[in-house]
Amino acid sequence: MSTANPDTSLPSESVSQQEEITSFAEILSDFEQRHAEEKHGETVTGTVVSVGPENILINVGRKTEGVVPVQMWHETQPGDPVPGATVEVGVGPLNEEGYYQLSTLKVQRPKDWSGLQMAFSEKRNIAGTVIEQVKGGFRVDIGVRAFLPASRSGVREADEMPTLVGQEIQCRITKLDVEKEDVVVDRRAVLEDEQTARREQRLAEIKPGDVVQGRVRNVMDFGAFVDLGGVDGLLHVMDMSWSRVAKASDAVAVGDELTVKVLKVDANTGKISLGLKQLLDEPWTVAARTFNVGDRVSGTVSRLTDFGAFVELMPGIDGLIHLSELSWDKRVRKPADVFKPGDRVDAVVLQVNAVEKRISLGYKQLVGDPWQTVQDKYPVGTTIEGPITNIAQFGAWVDLGDGVEGMVHVSDITNEKRLDHARDKLAKGQLVKAVVLEIDRERRRIRLGMKQLEPTSVDHYISEHQPGDTVSGRLVEVHGDRARVELGEGVIATCRLEKSKETRVPTAEAKTADVSSLSAMLAAKWKQGGSQGETKESARAGQIRRFRISNLDASSRTIELELAS
Repeated sequence: MSTANPDTSLPSESVSQQEEITSFAEILSDFEQRHAEEKHGETVTGTVVSVGPENILINVGRKTEGVVPVQMWHETQPGDPVPGATVEVGVGPLNEEGYYQLSTLKVQRPKDWSGLQMAFSEKRNIAGTVIEQVKGGFRVDIGVRAFLPASRSGVREADEMPTLVGQEIQCRITKLDVEKEDVVVDRRAVLEDEQTARREQRLAEIKPGDVVQGRVRNVMDFGAFVDLGGVDGLLHVMDMSWSRVAKASDAVAVGDELTVKVLKVDANTGKISLGLKQLLDEPWTVAARTFNVGDRVSGTVSRLTDFGAFVELMPGIDGLIHLSELSWDKRVRKPADVFKPGDRVDAVVLQVNAVEKRISLGYKQLVGDPWQTVQDKYPVGTTIEGPITNIAQFGAWVDLGDGVEGMVHVSDITNEKRLDHARDKLAKGQLVKAVVLEIDRERRRIRLGMKQLEPTSVDHYISEHQPGDTVSGRLVEVHGDRARVELGEGVIATCRLEKSKETRVPTAEAKTADVSSLSAMLAAKWKQGGSQGETKESARAGQIRRFRISNLDASSRTIELELAS
């Protein structure tokens, strides 16, 4: 069974009616199109219906509404668009979505060739509508067909070219040949003039001290250019942060929205200097109330110099650990021996000077001051051993450990002879023994002696004798019941005298004897125990007598005597 075609099954009357409807629709569409073309360029008063992110919908009293780009509104109108507001607009052709392309540009469109010639001679801006994109540029309707070169369109990127089609623009006639009906227009010059005008206006509005909003337009190593709304300002890398910024890209990126402070405006050159860090608290003001002497702080080593290490305690605040504060041990010659950049370190605040922007830090203080216990560790009389660290003419320094050094004066180096220079006897690095003679903790000085450890004539005498030995000697001083006795060159002993004892002295004959034979005579007399020619006499200085050793002390180098019977 065959199926009938529904088209052929319609009554002839219905087909006729359908053809009439189609014909009427075509006529209506053609009428609307001609009507739109006839009204093209007309200026009317419209009412804002709604505001979108990119376009504003406006009722212009026609079958369909029109749209105005939001950006165009802000460039040409004083206030923000709000529903119900009225505005004069130029009516353009229908766009792809079926809306009239409107313009708020208050520029007349020439009506004829004479109008075009006048606009050309006066270099006046005129209105036009971009009809289509062609090879090398665009076709623009300015009352007649004109050519807009792509290089003068004001569009920088090739992929943005199609977006210009359908837009109402301002342009300027750069070529006009009436006979050939050849017209060339320039939009870029108009945009540049507008930009210059906006820049001058914005430049006049901006004052030093203003806090403004801007968008980062370009970033260089030395800073960032920020668009402030028609005019660019330079945010130098030094004004981005109180802390050190190596390059601008470390702090900002293209497209960033920033709140900045206007630091300087040069009306002659049009240059604007901006600051970001100036909107934050000045770090040294914060530091003055944050850090106190004696505080233990932590930071990162930011850089090293020959004289110390800089430590970042907070953004924009560096403290200095001077070379002398790195260690109690003077063998640390440079900061690089202790730290490297980036190290996290602890330190003690020694001084804060916010006016001069300086904080002095100490590192060695964390391990304690060895001079606080030096008297307990090295009491006077202690024998020490250490290497020579430095030599000068007047003496040498000996390392006692823990950063403590003692000095041996040149006069305390040896008993052998007098030295003109300490290096005559000592050398740097030589290991020596010395005795602690004196400690001055306040001045951080320890006096050492080496010669005090050398054997003396007293040491030799004591090593050769023992208590009970009978010896001879000369009384050099007598004070009551005590006397000092010289037993040999450099050997002095003490003797306790008994007042009840009487002594024998040489006779007159012996006194008149030759002085050169006195020692031999006395020795013989001491061996014989005296003679009939002697008389008794009290002890006095200058006498040569016989004594018995009662005590010997090698550690204190003392010899004690008593008169022999």
